[in-house]
Amino acid sequence: MLTKEEKAAIMKKYARGENDTGSPEVQIALLTADINKLNDHFKAHPKDNHSNRGLLMKIGRRRDLLRYLRRENLERYSALVESLGLRR
Repeated sequence: MLTKEEKAAIMKKYARGENDTGSPEVQIALLTADINKLNDHFKAHPKDNHSNRGLLMKIGRRRDLLRYLRRENLERYSALVESLGLRR
């Protein structure tokens, strides 16, 4: 789980406006940070199968949001993928 400070920093970096917490960019960035933390968790705990379902759900949600953003605004999508370092 991300701490409040980590979430706030991610929201501040990827927000489109001052009070933006729900734009696709912010949601994708938060999901990516969660996914990265879970991947680190699985390196230490490879037999944790219950958390694997949560990881797969987060990956699916991020994939859907990326698909939506690509369909709606290709420039914002490209900038976000480049910024997060995703393989797309």
